[in-house]
Amino acid sequence: MIQDDWLNILRKNRVIAVIRASKMEQAWQMANAVAAGGIRIIEITWNTHQAEKLITLLRSKLPNCTIGTGTLLTLEELQKAVKVGCQFLFTPHTNYTMIQRAKIAAVPIIPGALSPTEIVTAWQAGASSVKIYPISTVGGVNYIKSLQGPLGGIPLIPTGGVTLENAQGFIKAGAIAVGLSGKLFPKKLIIAQDWKGIAQQVKVLVEQLSE
Repeated sequence: MIQDDWLNILRKNRVIAVIRASKMEQAWQMANAVAAGGIRIIEITWNTHQAEKLITLLRSKLPNCTIGTGTLLTLEELQKAVKVGCQFLFTPHTNYTMIQRAKIAAVPIIPGALSPTEIVTAWQAGASSVKIYPISTVGGVNYIKSLQGPLGGIPLIPTGGVTLENAQGFIKAGAIAVGLSGKLFPKKLIIAQDWKGIAQQVKVLVEQLSE
């Protein structure tokens, strides 16, 4: 996938569902629930149970979705993720070697950064976009807004503090997309296995972000 394709997917969809689970079956249900609600970009964290198997399955069963992974900490993990067909790669940190290896494989990579120096370093190293994490520790929506002056040309994806209530605010502030994890999956709905309830909640969010 080339850079422009990745950015177009982000602009079209605006939200990434981040799924982390200790059981593959639960992660499978979570992924299908958000897909049913209209989310088309799904990240299965690498530390999810049987992540490689699940990613392969989702790529087959959800052809209309872009399926990738995150929480990649090492070059070895990144290489495995590329091998199983991940369509994008998130890391919680910025590592030049990992960025370059992803570029060689032609897979979008989104490293984590927080300060302006880290953001620019990641972008100049070849990042496809930059994950601002954890956004809740640095002012949330206002931080994204304040970055637009000097760094408006860098596509930013805030995570770690994005909620159903403030997601739209991040997009209006200049973020190209947002990443949500736990807020998409309230514990009471997970415990009740209310996948339709999760899908309905997601549908409302998708409609808000498409306005």
